[in-house]
Amino acid sequence: MRSWGTAVHKSVNGLLGYEGLEVINPEGGTDDAEEEALRGRWKQEDRDSYWKMMHKYIGSDVTSLVTLPVIIFEPMTMIQKMAELMEYCELLDKADECEDPYMRMAYASAWAVSVYYAYQRTWKPFNPILGETYEMVNHKGITFLAEQVSHHPPMGVAHCENEHFTYDISSKLKTKFLGNSLDVYPVGRTRVTLKKSGVVLDLVPPPTKVNNLIFGRTWVDSLGEMVLTNLTTGDKVVLYFQPCGWFGVKRLNILYFRAGRYEVDGYVYSAEEEPKVMITGKWNTAMSCQPCDQEGEPLPGSELQEIWRLAPTPQNDKYQYTHFAHKINSFDTAPKKLLASDSRLRPDRYALEKGDMSKSGSEKSRLEEQQRAEKRTREAKGEKFTPRWFNLTDVVAPTPWGDLEIYEYNGKYTEHRAAIDSSNVADETDVTSIEFNPWQYGSSSS
Repeated sequence: MRSWGTAVHKSVNGLLGYEGLEVINPEGGTDDAEEEALRGRWKQEDRDSYWKMMHKYIGSDVTSLVTLPVIIFEPMTMIQKMAELMEYCELLDKADECEDPYMRMAYASAWAVSVYYAYQRTWKPFNPILGETYEMVNHKGITFLAEQVSHHPPMGVAHCENEHFTYDISSKLKTKFLGNSLDVYPVGRTRVTLKKSGVVLDLVPPPTKVNNLIFGRTWVDSLGEMVLTNLTTGDKVVLYFQPCGWFGVKRLNILYFRAGRYEVDGYVYSAEEEPKVMITGKWNTAMSCQPCDQEGEPLPGSELQEIWRLAPTPQNDKYQYTHFAHKINSFDTAPKKLLASDSRLRPDRYALEKGDMSKSGSEKSRLEEQQRAEKRTREAKGEKFTPRWFNLTDVVAPTPWGDLEIYEYNGKYTEHRAAIDSSNVADETDVTSIEFNPWQYGSSSS
């Protein structure tokens, strides 16, 4: 049986004989160093300029310190990315319908792992504007709403619901810039309530490392423990995300490696800390489970059962999007009378989606200046920003990476949406013509 411990970040510069090497994507080949480097995000002159700007931030949290060029962005915001966890939400439906308490946890943990294929994308999402929202309907019966409730530090919250579960998250990223890499710590609290059984699940994901930010081909890896706890019964899932192994070819001052990446394994434990179900697989392919004995060995006569498999994905997609990621950006998933604060309507995001890099950059700068103008107006009035759809609670939750203020869904969006849906007035508005408007003080932001 695995002895679970704390994950340790490996640094290539900590490996004897590999000092100063450039680390290349595990999927990369053994092309010459210059060609491999050119596959990175930056031209040589861009990299040099960016490095001069960024080196002073080494060791710092750069979540909202630096203004970045749109060349490294994807046409999606961080609160839209929060919705990607709903792609395989049918796993939570199965967990709710499952009578076996340990298989219930297995399905729920497979749901938590399923998003990591999407999280490996190397493009940066746009930071949401304070007050920005994202709505999604028309996906497997769920209604999803997210709102950006803080700008410094950036913080988004979300609520999702269908007939089987409710999902609530308060999320505040913490980063550590290490030069050519970035450690990302998910300072957040995720709660899922399964309606049939009434159990409440708490999720603590592993940290993520973005490698080769400036030099080489950018790639993302998650490593360490994911813990899913049933707060009602005390049952727990502990999954270990294997770090990418170091081995292979050392050539032209580049280290190529492959072993261990994508692999996830662990157990469902009872409240008495006895292993009940073994879980294994790869977060970019499929996850399976099998009943086990107290030593963690498969029960005789049992079989490995696949419980999640990655859906087919678009070939050669520019942003490595899944079909669901495209659906998130689509107005087809937008409800009637879409909120003007919705991420889809952001002109910088929309311009990037249409391939207009110049307009995207200018619109991004304009929105950032509007945000600063609104802040000045708010401070002059002596007022604080007040979220529309979520309330700040008195709860401050401890996380492995720092304390977190907790917001709760206030139910007003449900009332708002019900009133619209029950209205007999047809909405013939061209959604794309709606002007993006998340501002609390509109007159100061024009």
